[in-house]
Amino acid sequence: MFALAQVLAGLLLFLAINAAHAHDFWIEPSTYRPNVPSVLRIGLRVGDHFGHGKPYARNPNHIRTFVMAGPSGTRAVLGQPGSDPAGVARVDAPGIYVIGYRSTHSVVELEAARFEDYLREEHHGDVSRRRAERGQSGAPGREAFSRCAKAIVVAGSGDAVGYDRVLGFTVELIPERNPATLHGGDELPVRLLYEGKPLADAHVAALNAEDASTRIEARTDVQGRARLRLDHDGVWLVRSVHMIPAAGRLDADWESLWASLTFRIASH
Repeated sequence: MFALAQVLAGLLLFLAINAAHAHDFWIEPSTYRPNVPSVLRIGLRVGDHFGHGKPYARNPNHIRTFVMAGPSGTRAVLGQPGSDPAGVARVDAPGIYVIGYRSTHSVVELEAARFEDYLREEHHGDVSRRRAERGQSGAPGREAFSRCAKAIVVAGSGDAVGYDRVLGFTVELIPERNPATLHGGDELPVRLLYEGKPLADAHVAALNAEDASTRIEARTDVQGRARLRLDHDGVWLVRSVHMIPAAGRLDADWESLWASLTFRIASH
């Protein structure tokens, strides 16, 4: 039993380290159109290419919030430590469900060149400039990161309300149109919130699981809104990364907050 516990702890540590170096984290339900009633299996995925992520096993030490909000209220997503899928939840009524996962903080340090590349890839030129002003461009980047992931699933033919539920995450993407009503070529308006307030001038991107070359990009306006024209049917990931100077309690130079939202369009 002790040996098994050691193996499990090592596996969770390995996954956590690898997740720190991957660019995307998302929720992947077993289906975006569950039957009623049914049990929905909820996977967590991490990787550099949406649609080809690696399983991220359930780690209680990394979970701050893991819930599913729907017509019958909000309930915890349950699961066993080390399991994939990371959780399961019962779908007991028709309607729209919003799954939310919020992680605790993890800290990673990247050598200088790699950190600067990462800042360019994530459109954080402001952070790179601040590092240059402080003479830190050649110094490693020590970053505390946390994840705020959401997914939308539609069960049966219930009322099409609830897709824009706000879960109260530190950083959160809110669709302002029901993704289930969209088809390839339609526009999805989204709003990005930070601590409950609109986040302006933030980079937002949408990626399609079936077409790795597809990347729709925009920046939020003063009201935290961006419009993304989704040119393919299928499963989409909308994501954004907000980076700020880290508070002293985090033992890092910078704090990054990752928001993601997954859903399927034109699946009927």
